Amino acid sequence: MSTELESTRRALRDAVAQAERAAELARLLDAAEAKLAAAEQSAAEARSLAERLSEAEERLEVERTAADKLRRELAEQRFQAEVANWKLSSIKVARWNRLGDAIKSGKSNPVRLAKGLRGAAKPVKRPIAPKRKPPTAAKAKDERPGAAFQATTTTRTLGGASFKLKPFRVPTGPNTRPHLTAAVIADPHAEALLRYEWRQTTGFTPRDFARVLPLEVPHLLVVESVEHGPWAEEITGEPGEGLKALLAWCAERGIRTVFWHTRGDVTAYAAAAELFEHRFTTDLTVAWPRLQFGVQPRVHNPLPLSGGRIDRVLTLDQLLPGHLTYPDVLTSYRWPAAVDCPPGTPQWRLAELAACGTPIGTEADTRRAHVALRRAYQMGTMTERIDELLDAIGLPSARATLNTSVLLPIMDPYLMEHALAQVAKQSGVDQLIVIGPPESELRARDVLPDVEIVYRRPHPAMTEGAMLDAGIDLCESDLVAVMDPRDVYGPHYLSDLRRAFLFSTADIVGKAAFYAHLRKPQATLLKQPEAEYTYLPEIAGATLLARRNTLREIGFADLTDGWDEVLMRQCRTDGIKVFSADRFGYVRVRDEDRWLLGAAHLVEYGSAEPHALI
Repeated sequence: MSTELESTRRALRDAVAQAERAAELARLLDAAEAKLAAAEQSAAEARSLAERLSEAEERLEVERTAADKLRRELAEQRFQAEVANWKLSSIKVARWNRLGDAIKSGKSNPVRLAKGLRGAAKPVKRPIAPKRKPPTAAKAKDERPGAAFQATTTTRTLGGASFKLKPFRVPTGPNTRPHLTAAVIADPHAEALLRYEWRQTTGFTPRDFARVLPLEVPHLLVVESVEHGPWAEEITGEPGEGLKALLAWCAERGIRTVFWHTRGDVTAYAAAAELFEHRFTTDLTVAWPRLQFGVQPRVHNPLPLSGGRIDRVLTLDQLLPGHLTYPDVLTSYRWPAAVDCPPGTPQWRLAELAACGTPIGTEADTRRAHVALRRAYQMGTMTERIDELLDAIGLPSARATLNTSVLLPIMDPYLMEHALAQVAKQSGVDQLIVIGPPESELRARDVLPDVEIVYRRPHPAMTEGAMLDAGIDLCESDLVAVMDPRDVYGPHYLSDLRRAFLFSTADIVGKAAFYAHLRKPQATLLKQPEAEYTYLPEIAGATLLARRNTLREIGFADLTDGWDEVLMRQCRTDGIKVFSADRFGYVRVRDEDRWLLGAAHLVEYGSAEPHALI
């Protein structure tokens, strides 16, 4: 009887397992059908876009043909003008012409006549006839943000000593909102903050805006309170006719107009500002809506200079002599060991320095510098400022997000509480995929009540890599993080790591530099401290944060140990960029690890958390 009962129980377990697999297959089928429908919709949109692109290319070809014709006509006119000048020069140096000039000028003076006739008798070299030149082809303009905005000053002088720097390379594209075009009148500082937020048109003047702006009609016009340049006189005091004409041109086309007061006495700009639909200011004493400066992650970031930092603490005057252009300022920000800033330094300047990872003070303290960098970004990026501006003026601010799904494979039930506690610390987790024992589902919902929880029970023989591979298809956010139940993660771990996607061009971000703690010897180690903020072929799998589509294309190897090494090898094969961020916010915890002992620096015997979790 017991044998039959056991057989029945086994059959029921098999039936339940088959039902679970059938349910999973049904879910996957529904997901596949949904993806197929989305793909069909995307294909229809792609066809529509292809048709529009074809029409645009045809129009562009017509414009190019017309432009080529104009260039040929202009080249011919230039040639004819050169021929006319040549003929005139040839007539002037001809002997008969010079003899006539000598006789005319010396008819009342025999001495002058004799001297003129002798000069006219001398041979003179005739000018060379011009030759036709092929019309020069139009040089394509590089539209990428920052393409014509590069540092040039390569030397700095301190105390009579000259230092040669390799300039910081200002990144070119992409921009945050490629669907949006803005016409901008601003100085180089504000222009650098704005250029990555949309497609940006600059350089037009009161005389030529009606010719320049129709080439790509903007969605909005942003005018800063500039003090120099062709628009300065137009916006100070009584508004100029050029400004009035520009605003009228925008009004005819329904283009939003924004005045941004960033400097100077606001009363000097009040009359001009009244002509704009929207007004913003950085001045807390002015009763207009606020639009403060924010750090621009594309240029204010901890990416180092190729030559590294000098071992000196500089004053702000030493760091930023007055002759530097703004791209050269971005180079200077990354150069010293620390900067001693005087009281009264503008807050935006301190934020930019901190965002570049430069310690502010009288000594180089990397821990304080990391906290200051985090605070500079928390004060607001330019992307967030533009979100506020667009919301205020009624334009959509659609852009890519940093929404995050966390993959948490729990192979050891005893690690469940610790693992969920590490995820609960994090901010910005939109979805948690838990693959582990049955009790982890309810516990996850208790610990993370505001996070979407997706639970899957693993098969008994599943490897960690197989769990991750099954979980990746369940992720819905733009970014996917992998967290290891054994390790320790600080509360700023994910928010710090996500930041790298704002300034790097990598599809995978993680840590090649990190702290580790070995329980048996009670040793705290630091792995590869030189690997911070750099592109590397490999990062630790437990610190993986990647774009979802990239991970789906690569997949995870069916391994428990070494799945991350296989994934990194595949990245190198496929040319996928991998970026190593800072060393903080994470501790790898093991009982012992001979590999780490041979590959890392000993920090001290004791806990790693005071060093790593800041």
